[in-house]
Amino acid sequence: MAAKIRKGDLVEVVRGRTSDEKKLAKRNARREAEGLEPLKPGDKGRQGRVIKVLPAEGKVIVEGINLKTRHVRQGAQGQAGGIETIEAPISLAKVALVDPDTKQRVRVGFREDTIERDGRTRTVRVRVTRGGAKRGIEQGKEI
Repeated sequence: MAAKIRKGDLVEVVRGRTSDEKKLAKRNARREAEGLEPLKPGDKGRQGRVIKVLPAEGKVIVEGINLKTRHVRQGAQGQAGGIETIEAPISLAKVALVDPDTKQRVRVGFREDTIERDGRTRTVRVRVTRGGAKRGIEQGKEI
């Protein structure tokens, strides 16, 4: 799975707490009637660029997604302390690759191409889209 997502790719969060305003308002109205505190919006449906891939852990760090606040102590060399917001890793199973042209989620496969460079023939694996004809995504498009 980590081979499909690289640094700089556009991804979308597909699992987790919703960020849809209408669904959240409906759910919070029900919770308020029960005397519970309202839920905060999540990251589901939001898109961002991959900052770093952690293949050993099966996680990625995505720009603007899964933000956590961290309290930092003032440093001895004059570093300012305070509260900073950082991106925390999110599981690869919770994100899907997005086609940069259509901004839609795509499934990814691999195609082997032979390239001749400097008089040597090499076999290279290339990421391509799979299926999606109903959603207007052409099959075999290189990502």
